[in-house]
Amino acid sequence: MTKKKDEKTEPQQSLEATLLALAKPRMSPKELLKLTRKAHPEASKKDIVRAAFRSLIAVSDSDSESALILQDFALKERAIDE
Repeated sequence: MTKKKDEKTEPQQSLEATLLALAKPRMSPKELLKLTRKAHPEASKKDIVRAAFRSLIAVSDSDSESALILQDFALKERAIDE
């Protein structure tokens, strides 16, 4: 049971790291989604948006610029169907 949980957690962590690495000023949410999907083709849009929210929470105090980009992305993309 623990093994399956770890396997599920690892891609989410790498999604978060990818989002943080890719988030740049003046980047549109669509650009961020496209680049993230290129790096993680197996990830669903829902997984990417959830990872963006987790990343946002993690960096909100230390990296406000990335946090704003991730917030914009997560809020705009969460309500749009895949």
